[in-house]
Amino acid sequence: MSKEEINDAYPSHGGESQTSSSHPTSSHMASIDHGMEKVAMPVEQMSNLDESGLKRDLHLRHMVMIAISGTIGTGLFLTSGKTVATSGPLGALFAYVVIGTWLVFVCQAIGEIATLLPLPGAFTAWGGRVFDEAFSFQMTWVYFIHWALTIPAELSASSLIVSFWLGPDSTFPTWVVPVVIIVALVLINLLGVKVYGEIEYWFSILKVVTIVVFIICGILVDSGAVGGHTYGVENWHIAGAPFKGGLRAFLSVLVSVGFAYGGTELSGVTAAESRNPHKHVPKAVNTVLVRIAIFYILSIFLLGCIVPNDDPRLLNPDGTVVNAPFTIVFLQAGLKGGASYMNAVILTSIISAANSEFYVTTRMLMSLSRNGWAPSFVGKTNSRGVPVVAVMITTAFSCIALVMIYAGASTVFDWLVSIIGSLVFLIWVSILFLHFRFRMCWKAQGHTPDQLPYQSWGYPYGHYLATVIGVCCVIASFYLSIDNKPDPMAFGPLGSAEPAYKAARNRWAQGLLGAWFPWLLATVLYVSYKVIKGTKIVDPAEADLDTGRWVPPPVDPNHQHKPVPTWKRVLSKFM
Repeated sequence: MSKEEINDAYPSHGGESQTSSSHPTSSHMASIDHGMEKVAMPVEQMSNLDESGLKRDLHLRHMVMIAISGTIGTGLFLTSGKTVATSGPLGALFAYVVIGTWLVFVCQAIGEIATLLPLPGAFTAWGGRVFDEAFSFQMTWVYFIHWALTIPAELSASSLIVSFWLGPDSTFPTWVVPVVIIVALVLINLLGVKVYGEIEYWFSILKVVTIVVFIICGILVDSGAVGGHTYGVENWHIAGAPFKGGLRAFLSVLVSVGFAYGGTELSGVTAAESRNPHKHVPKAVNTVLVRIAIFYILSIFLLGCIVPNDDPRLLNPDGTVVNAPFTIVFLQAGLKGGASYMNAVILTSIISAANSEFYVTTRMLMSLSRNGWAPSFVGKTNSRGVPVVAVMITTAFSCIALVMIYAGASTVFDWLVSIIGSLVFLIWVSILFLHFRFRMCWKAQGHTPDQLPYQSWGYPYGHYLATVIGVCCVIASFYLSIDNKPDPMAFGPLGSAEPAYKAARNRWAQGLLGAWFPWLLATVLYVSYKVIKGTKIVDPAEADLDTGRWVPPPVDPNHQHKPVPTWKRVLSKFM
């Protein structure tokens, strides 16, 4: 047994939990002490093999790196340039700050509940516990659809990325690339969650190194240390900067920023397969603030300083790595191999992101099956804890990418970004709502926040702020989708036959579908299930907050705890 496995299985202080296959799964009465009065409650002591058949094989380093991997991908590497070009350097920076603030409190909400209830399906399973079974039904299906669409979006981008090395005259069929990736994803996921976590760990390290190198390079270029020109903030004072296009332009980029941030909530889904949820989930969600500040906000700030918002390369209509915003900065630094390096990193990022998406899609299918919302055979697991049928279904959805390549990968990718970004907004708003309901149920049953194994910091005011941001973003997307309809007469004498009008009309239709489809889908799912099944809203005093708890063993009263300095306790809240 490795040192890490020993630390995971036998934590050295209270509130961290022991996992071992020698402890069978059972339901019994236990006395839990989280620093306040002891509360007797029915609990479920989970072992390395969860009752659902999942293996608890994810270590702390896997959990943290999976959380990092979920936030760094094509959204940052390829689409951040369009954000700067549309709303200017300050508008783009402000968009990432606003959505990032919302996301921080969403992850805190996830951390609080997932630490207490590390259920398969995570927050999609909480709705039936604290609000309404119909809400859980619609949220699980919505989250499954979200990831089922995201996989082909990522894979279609791979055909664009590989074309960089092929050249314009190549006859190589680009559809071969996503096929190879799909085969690799199937093999990785069939080998079990431990292999998945290990691969994600190394992919994430590569992406983190790339971001760090970019930031160092950006600072050197901006300061004039390399490249021969000192930029400073001069590009914040050119025409259109720093807040290009006004409020409308700022609002229009929020959905694409949401797409770039999407996936951060994966730390809640992986909780069901963590060796020690009480220890791992909080550490994973507490890194979100630092990741947002360093990987996103600092990167966008440097990008806006170095590349003018009117640089046509930022729009990158073909989605090529040559015009990717990070590549432009490397070229400004005189690094001629920057494009090839970024191409390789983006390709591995696509594989990494698709791997995470493939994993979570299979877990959503399994959750649907276990709740009776999909055929029972879909959720069956093999000896490795892998839901094989769910893997096969997810593979079928992945093959949609092959159709997208023939339909025009870049165009379809933009449509999917619009839909997926709005789905992310819906999911985050739902998570915050469920967290408020959870706290209401927790209080109604006589518990105090101090009895929670992990308390989300900033509650309730930070969560109020996040809710306001979320609601405003959704309203803004609704408004823009209706108000943006183009007038054919404004595009010249040919009117609707003008290519510019057709492009504007497609963008309007794209925004209309993206803004409304997720909410109409969720409403139809919720109302139809509620009417058919006759579900009722859960009484907070009767909500099931016990079944599925991950309960630590009793703490040895003779164990001597080393005092932790105040600065370390404060820092642990954020890192």
